Amino acid sequence: MEPENLTRVSEFLLLGLSEEPELQPLLFGLFLSMYLITVLGNLLMILAVSSDPHLHTPMYFFLSNLSFVDICFTSTTVPKMLLNIQTQSRVITYEGCITQIYFLILFAVLDVFLLSVMAYDRFVAICHPLHYTVIMHPRLCGLLVLVSWTICVLNSLLQSLMVLRLSFCTALEIPHFFCELNQMIQLACSDTFLNNMMMYFAALLLGGGPFAGILYSYSRIISCIRAMSSAQGKHKAFSACASHLSVVSLFYCTLLGVYLSSAATHNARSSATASVMYTVVTPMLNPFIYSLRNKDIKQALKALFMKLTTNRSIVLRLQKYP
Repeated sequence: MEPENLTRVSEFLLLGLSEEPELQPLLFGLFLSMYLITVLGNLLMILAVSSDPHLHTPMYFFLSNLSFVDICFTSTTVPKMLLNIQTQSRVITYEGCITQIYFLILFAVLDVFLLSVMAYDRFVAICHPLHYTVIMHPRLCGLLVLVSWTICVLNSLLQSLMVLRLSFCTALEIPHFFCELNQMIQLACSDTFLNNMMMYFAALLLGGGPFAGILYSYSRIISCIRAMSSAQGKHKAFSACASHLSVVSLFYCTLLGVYLSSAATHNARSSATASVMYTVVTPMLNPFIYSLRNKDIKQALKALFMKLTTNRSIVLRLQKYP
């Protein structure tokens, strides 16, 4: 590539999921609905945990953090997509693209870390129930979350700074509905060896490491459950981690499915469609998985709704009779 063809671009074009004009209203309505459900569901989860003193435990502390990260994760991509559909513009600025990459990597990896921390919490609760409150004290819980945030911020900052060193040619179309790191690297005209090495190393270390921790935690949990003599105790122990196991399975299966399908078909558009599963669908389903299988969350949500209804009726009466 000749040096004069390399340039500092000012914008990219996000091709989205489809270029068919008749499909745009359908996509807008579908993604707007999923986004609102995601934000509302996860926000209710946070409010339920914070408003009920009985839920001020390590498990629900991590769950509320996961809900917050899921809101941020979805908000990184979907609002821009909705804006592009509404304005019929596919443009995203260079700075906007780098910013989107930064926050996308940050919240995606943070999701993985929090799921790993939650697996450790379930391991301690089931295998060391008598020492649970001693081991999982508030300081350790806060430290685990703080360390997770620190590692993820540094990783996403490094990955974003690595993209800044790249130069781009005239092919500025991204066959996706958000700026994905891999797609950006493929568009570059300059040498991308270092970027690819950093991307795969980070994926192996920060993706594979927590996943190995989850597998180890559940292998120990299964051993502890098998050693229990009481059928009721086994059922209670399994119920304690069923929701988390469902969320982990959903997240990793969809993530793995996206990249396996991408590698098999070599079709960027089909990869973009499949990535909807882990960027939008999984964060939307997480609150339902935890609330439908958890009596404590159900009771907290009922109490929250009753409190909101009571407060609203009081306000209406005061307005009616000043």
